[in-house]
Amino acid sequence: METQRFNINEIQHLISKHYKTIVVAVVLIIIGFGAFFQVGTEEAGVVTRFGKHVRTVSPGLKMKIPFVERIYKVPVERQKKQEFGFRTEQAGTRTKYSRTGSVTEDEAIMLTGDLNLANVQWVVQYRVSDPYNYLFKVRDPDNTLRDLSEAVTRQIVGDRTVNEVLTVGRAEIANEVKALLQDMTKEYSLGVQIAQVVLQDINPPESVKQAFNAVNEAQQERETLINEAKSEYNKVIPRARGQAQETIQQAEGYATQRVNNALGEATRFNALYSEYIKAPEVTKKRIYLETLQEVLPKLGNKIITSENGNNMIPLLKKDLN
Repeated sequence: METQRFNINEIQHLISKHYKTIVVAVVLIIIGFGAFFQVGTEEAGVVTRFGKHVRTVSPGLKMKIPFVERIYKVPVERQKKQEFGFRTEQAGTRTKYSRTGSVTEDEAIMLTGDLNLANVQWVVQYRVSDPYNYLFKVRDPDNTLRDLSEAVTRQIVGDRTVNEVLTVGRAEIANEVKALLQDMTKEYSLGVQIAQVVLQDINPPESVKQAFNAVNEAQQERETLINEAKSEYNKVIPRARGQAQETIQQAEGYATQRVNNALGEATRFNALYSEYIKAPEVTKKRIYLETLQEVLPKLGNKIITSENGNNMIPLLKKDLN
């Protein structure tokens, strides 16, 4: 007991003797742990001093003034998303979605420009681009962005007909929502960058879904018939045009041939007439003999007669060379 009391008294004496040194050491340890902090690779660190923003630091091991400066870590490289009209229950190879509930139904039902209803489900993907604005300019930037997304989408859908919303206008609607939403986030200084707006699914309300499907089937059938008619048109019209062009070219060639033949005959006649003027009797006799030379071989039976038609000599079954 005396030894134990001696040890306790000795310890108390040492503590009282080095009290200030121990306190200083503990304070330094606390300050050391409080002065260093780690910023992740996907984060940016926003440092405030007495509530006022002083700097934004990049990923890595950093220092701050303990008890004076405070660090806020913001995931700036991480892609965030907000879902409207449905919720993801389980993500994975086979993602499960939930489309029931008053919240999702209220988000999805929208009025189109032609006073019809459409069930619109969409996703907004974004990331933090300005950590300071994201933290300090708006009280709740994520919920504010959600409200803006819903308002912008309803505005764009409200300017379109229900057929445009359900069919051909989906891509254009998504692009317009993205552009307008980005402008509004800049105006509100949310500090976010809209990466993509995807219209996940668009359907008519269940009460009129069957009628809408019938209309869509009729429109698709009409498009099919129009495409078939255009295909047949593209087959028949070019062929008819080709045949017409061929006929025109043949007629032009025939006309050129006839004109050239006529010109040749006229030239030949003029040349023959010139020779006839020089020696009428000789030319006449030559023409006569040339004509006989051309005509006689075509006759089957040949008859030789005088100039006056007397003394006819028939030559039957015998060629006259």
